[in-house]
Amino acid sequence: MSTSRLAGFKDRSISQRRSLVAAHAGVDEDQLAAFDPGSGLGLEQADRMVENVVGVLGVPLGVATNFTVNGRDVLVPMATEEPSVVAAASNAARIARVRGGFTTSSTDPLMQAQVQVVDTADPEAARLRLLEARDELVELANRQDPRLVELGGGVRDLVVRLVEARTQRYVVAHLVVDVRDAMGANAVNTMAEAIADRVGEIAGGRPLLRILTNKADLRLARARAVFDAEAVGGPGVVADIVHAAALAEADPYRAATHNKGIMNGITAVVLATGNDTRAVEAGAHSHAVSAQGRYTSLSRFERDADGNLVGTLELPMAVGLVGGATKVHPVAQRAVQVLGVSTAAELAETITAVGLAQNFAALRALATEGIQRGHMALHARNVAVAAGATEEELSAVVARLVADRAVRVDHAEKVLGELRAEAGR
Repeated sequence: MSTSRLAGFKDRSISQRRSLVAAHAGVDEDQLAAFDPGSGLGLEQADRMVENVVGVLGVPLGVATNFTVNGRDVLVPMATEEPSVVAAASNAARIARVRGGFTTSSTDPLMQAQVQVVDTADPEAARLRLLEARDELVELANRQDPRLVELGGGVRDLVVRLVEARTQRYVVAHLVVDVRDAMGANAVNTMAEAIADRVGEIAGGRPLLRILTNKADLRLARARAVFDAEAVGGPGVVADIVHAAALAEADPYRAATHNKGIMNGITAVVLATGNDTRAVEAGAHSHAVSAQGRYTSLSRFERDADGNLVGTLELPMAVGLVGGATKVHPVAQRAVQVLGVSTAAELAETITAVGLAQNFAALRALATEGIQRGHMALHARNVAVAAGATEEELSAVVARLVADRAVRVDHAEKVLGELRAEAGR
């Protein structure tokens, strides 16, 4: 089975869904038992991962269907507590399929580490001295990770900046490092620490900070898709989506929520694969600041010559398949298997496609029925359960909450009382 177009997937039982996912991923269904509560991350593993462990927190793990990325159908694991995220991504991917799905690309996996030098008497000359010592500093940094160099990675450049601050003018040296299939934080931090003293000597100052930057603007992933005008809802809906996206581009108040919608999809896949959600979010939001210093939208939407909607997204995507929780967390390992990616670049590009899908779904909802109708219909299940509805009562309570357009716990309790009274309980 090679298609991600699984009609009726949401209506199947959990075991049936898992069977379909296992078949698509080409793995034994037993391997996906890691997704069972209590079978994934155990207390002993958790205790080795972070400090002061007292337990583990479960987050729902769903699978987004319908995705075609660079001609390959993929099922996308998404870890999120927010209703409608997985459904919205799947629906957007279904519409994108009409015109071939998502096309992606990415830059080399370049991460940067900074070494700050303070108390330099001649910062302009210090900058040039450091650039003159480039080969020496690159060689010293590469000695810290010979395995990375063997794999084709390692330091690609040394950049030196002068940063004006309140107290003084700092010399800041950047190591630009190809980290291959790793996220790269440990590698570049180790290199920065190794060269810091020598950087200070050459610059004639005191080395202070020596750490990576999460503004990973040299490690970009891109995704684009054409959303068929008729599948979207017609020319009027296309025009309104373009208007909605234009407001996000121009207005930081709209851009904040617009970008949050993108990150709903991105963070869910980053978390499911055991990557660093905070690093990716920091990189994304820093990238959303324009050259004019104004916070703006990460994506762009426009009409093509045929009147279809074209969406594009480009942002830093510092994720990896080597090291970290991706290799330690059993659920993350299985999630990567389900995705079927073999390089960090493939992972980054797929995640970016999901972000674009999520963004399109939100804009389409906003431009038509409003965001609450679909979101609250899914949220109603959580509200009904919180009010005490049993499995047998759930459907009836949810239907009433949606029909009454009052998805609140107090109303759910009232509806539940009425239903039980009618049933003589």
